[in-house]
Amino acid sequence: MTKKTNAGKATPKGEKLPLMTLREVVMFPKAIIPLLVGRDSSIKAIEHALNNYNKKIFLVTQNDPKTEKPGPEDIYACGCVSRILQMFRLPDGTVKVLFEGLHRAAVNPEKVDFEEEVPEVETHFLPEEENDHSETEALVRATKESLEEYSKANTKIAKESVQSIQNMDDPGAIADAIMPHLKVEFNEKQEVLEEFDPFKRLQMAYAHLQGEIEVFSLEKKIKSRVKNQMEKNQREYYLSEQLKAIHKEMGRDHDPKAELDVLQEKVDQKNMPQQAKDKASEEIKKLRSMPPNAGEYSVLMNYVDWVLALPWNELRETDTDITKAEKILDEDHYGLEKPKQRILEYLAVQSLVEKMRGPILCLVGPPGVGKTSLAKSVARATQREFIRLSLGGVRDEAEIRGHRRTYVGAMPGKILQSLKRVDTNNPVFCLDEVDKMSMDFRGDPSAALLEVLDPEQNSAFSDHYLDLDYDLSNIFFITTANYLQAIPAPLQDRMEIIKLPGYLETEKNRIARHFIWPKQLNYHGLEDSKVSISEGAINEIIRQYTREAGVRNLEREIASICRKVAKKKVEEKDRKDKKVRVTAKSVPSYLGVSKIRHGEREDKPLVGVTNGVAWTEVGGEILLVEVALMPGTGKVEITGKLGDVMKESAKAALSYVRSRSDVFGLKSDFYKEIDVHVHVPEGATPKDGPSAGITLTTSLVSSLLNLPVRNDLAMTGEITLRGRVLPIGGLREKLLAARRGDINKVIIPEANQKDLQEVPDNVLKGLEVMPVQHMDDVLAEALMGTTREDLFCGDANITPISSKLMKEEYQEQAQ
Repeated sequence: MTKKTNAGKATPKGEKLPLMTLREVVMFPKAIIPLLVGRDSSIKAIEHALNNYNKKIFLVTQNDPKTEKPGPEDIYACGCVSRILQMFRLPDGTVKVLFEGLHRAAVNPEKVDFEEEVPEVETHFLPEEENDHSETEALVRATKESLEEYSKANTKIAKESVQSIQNMDDPGAIADAIMPHLKVEFNEKQEVLEEFDPFKRLQMAYAHLQGEIEVFSLEKKIKSRVKNQMEKNQREYYLSEQLKAIHKEMGRDHDPKAELDVLQEKVDQKNMPQQAKDKASEEIKKLRSMPPNAGEYSVLMNYVDWVLALPWNELRETDTDITKAEKILDEDHYGLEKPKQRILEYLAVQSLVEKMRGPILCLVGPPGVGKTSLAKSVARATQREFIRLSLGGVRDEAEIRGHRRTYVGAMPGKILQSLKRVDTNNPVFCLDEVDKMSMDFRGDPSAALLEVLDPEQNSAFSDHYLDLDYDLSNIFFITTANYLQAIPAPLQDRMEIIKLPGYLETEKNRIARHFIWPKQLNYHGLEDSKVSISEGAINEIIRQYTREAGVRNLEREIASICRKVAKKKVEEKDRKDKKVRVTAKSVPSYLGVSKIRHGEREDKPLVGVTNGVAWTEVGGEILLVEVALMPGTGKVEITGKLGDVMKESAKAALSYVRSRSDVFGLKSDFYKEIDVHVHVPEGATPKDGPSAGITLTTSLVSSLLNLPVRNDLAMTGEITLRGRVLPIGGLREKLLAARRGDINKVIIPEANQKDLQEVPDNVLKGLEVMPVQHMDDVLAEALMGTTREDLFCGDANITPISSKLMKEEYQEQAQ
């Protein structure tokens, strides 16, 4: 307490009341003040006063507003006994209370028990001192005049309150009534509350009142001066000048006008279309009439910066030397003849014409076959900049076309961002994983790519942010994908599709020997003269440790060998110069047991078991198809995790056999007495595709006629209900799988005979390929123990499987 409490003059009158502490608020006698109360302790004190003390409560101010749970040292000794007039509970848990001050009172803080849920205090009434000062009347009159002046400046004071104070004569009461309306610190109000001399109290209130009047007068002058200046000059100019002065005071001599002049000069000198120049100049004109601290100023400035940063007509000189380009492509990649040939054709045409639209190639193939690295080689061969943009997982159309400038943080799409980075408008642009884009509520990015990859439209590509036509026709676009089916048909139509089916074993062997092995030796600090690898070792790694169409895992395994060789050389320092040779026998010591098991043919011909050849993402595979017959009621069970296409092929095979039951010497209702189980081993591996029809049919007929199928023969092809054999895909990989599985003869659809021209001679060497048109030719070639005439004339020497015979056979096996 800063002043005396006059506790010595306290009368015996007092009362016991609940205590409530106030923060930054001082309650005065005769004052009516509304307060929002949120502390639990205060709300409980109010409820206690309402229920037990006839709505009376003692209000005292804290000397530190930040104290959440005050103690004896945190409150003043002088407060105000008050009455609760109204209380409203609000939805957020707080209460709004209207208090009326009654009279001053004092307490002894040391006797207050703040540990109680609701502290109760013994208050002591503080009477007013006698007022016999001769200047009292003059002070009262001056205070009322000042109050009238203050009420005109501060419209928040109610006229009724002012009139009520004007009707008072007691100086102490006038001071108590004025203080709640003044914007002074709470500790200064507390000093007034603790003053018991009415004349001195009014003097203090009058001083605070005069101070408030001066503050309002100063604010009025400032507002008037600013208003006059704003009327004389535009508001924008005033803010601009003010900001300029601030920058100057802070040592940042920044002139927005000079900066805009520099921007305009850059626009005039920039080599870009007239439409873009006009748009940029228009935005700069808007900037001139806008204060730099305006929110839109930075948006317009960013837009102009983007227009200036883009390489509109900046074309890098390219090399059209075909011989040199062919040499570079061959240095970087073995095989891949089709994409290489297409690139060389483009360079040849470009050397003959002045202006040519950039080609749009789509390289489709399994992972690891070199699609992205081929795009890099194209950039090196043509001496262009290279840009790679991965589209995997892109869902937002704005990633391609950009955001509209109305959005916060808007910017151009990835296409223009990439061009800005390389600062040239004719790079090689690789759009990776174009088949892995997805669509959601933010749009369809594949549809946005239609304009980018359409040779007829991309000369006037429109980015949402730029809102100008941008020429993309000089860019050499190369897209990559793993699955052609995952690319939308309209997007496929814009691109030239080049399929990279994967590498043959012979190609992988050459790539490993001439590309991967030297590179890995260099990476691991090994010398070619000290470490070598045999061809048999490379073949062992390819067959037993990798299962892929590309060479990515092959490179990993070779790198693993190099690491172990390097570790061995470091450990054996005295034998560091000893030459190390990796052979087929030593490969397991480096890489462990073999990881891959490729399909192999059966050791002998079996009934109901046929060798099929299938294309997979990692190359060709031997696919065994087994059919078992059991006594039953005509049910067909298909297992082996087959897709819908292969399930349909199995049903078509059964329908074909049923339609030719008389030809095969079977009863017309033979299927009603047996159950057929079709199974393709390795059930954990998904299998699907339209090329297993003749394989399924051969196994089914073999089981029904009890004739074994040749184990040195494999087949591929789809069947119709009439027995026609339809063409298939992936012939090269399937023939390679047949060679690897020690197959001597492969049956293929006659329509695929033309595709043999694309199969290397080393794959066909020692392999008999038999084209067929009809299922009859397949069965005659594949089934053993009968001739074609016997098979299709219902010869009695062929014993069909019947329900009776099957039951007897099972009984014999059980015994």
